[in-house]
Amino acid sequence: MNLGRQRPLVLDHLRSFEAVARRAGFGAAAEELHVTQSAVSRQIKSLEDELGAPLFTRGTRRVELTQAGQLLLRAITPALARIDSAVRQIRQLRGRAQVSLSTFPSFASLWLLPRLPTFEKGQPAIDIRISATDRLLELDDPDHDLVLRQIRPEDAPPGAVRLFGEVCTPVIGASLADAIGRGAAPPLKTPSDLVDCTLIEMDDDRASSDVLGWPFWLQQRGLSQLEPRRWISVNFTHQQVQTALAGQGVALARLPLIHEALERGDLIEPFGREGRMTSPWAYWQIALSNARARPELESFVAWLQQAAQETRRAIGEEG
Repeated sequence: MNLGRQRPLVLDHLRSFEAVARRAGFGAAAEELHVTQSAVSRQIKSLEDELGAPLFTRGTRRVELTQAGQLLLRAITPALARIDSAVRQIRQLRGRAQVSLSTFPSFASLWLLPRLPTFEKGQPAIDIRISATDRLLELDDPDHDLVLRQIRPEDAPPGAVRLFGEVCTPVIGASLADAIGRGAAPPLKTPSDLVDCTLIEMDDDRASSDVLGWPFWLQQRGLSQLEPRRWISVNFTHQQVQTALAGQGVALARLPLIHEALERGDLIEPFGREGRMTSPWAYWQIALSNARARPELESFVAWLQQAAQETRRAIGEEG
């Protein structure tokens, strides 16, 4: 009997294997795991030696799973997920109070995270765990308490609480506004002037893109045939905002997420309030069915509602 083949596999090696398989590359896996690419390669090599079979075929641009690799991945993916879930539950039960929520990356970056210090100041003993992902979370997910989503009212599940609506508005960075004022960039007084501009667009195939993008905004103003000087396409809303802040063009931004930048003067609405467009979509707070009622969750929800009220007031939904 080969006793070496009976030894348990090292968990770190399995995590590296799962990351390489999911990201289809050693470099991307190393970045995710915060280790060097050579360390990941050594772990995979050690794992292959233990198993006596190759797990990947190495290509010039990406790696692919062998039959042995596919078999191992099917076995360890749910196992690692269960281990991580158990660890989180143990830490929550035996450690500090914690609230866990899921939302999409741009909402986390532009709205939630900048406001979170006010909650932390009032509730320093409560930890907040944020999962920022575009993947729609199942509403019976056992690892989360809340989901913050952008959906239409008719798609809101029972018990969902509306935070605020969606309003889109063209914005430019202060540096571009200054260049326009000095005559160093083409004028931008009316929507038809966009023909001489760079428009920053979302490269997005979700349903909301039909009414939250430049084509719909231009159509509403009788400019459906307008072709700008050029387009810049990005994947996320926060990238649109960052590109506009850098003075690289005009973004159709989401007012609830950027109204503070407008108030500071970092972003400018070239067409003022007349450029704003109300959308049927809105932002909602959804409590997950498995979430356990407890004081820290109640405190966070109360804070969230207060912050949402301030945003409603800022975008003109209240007062």
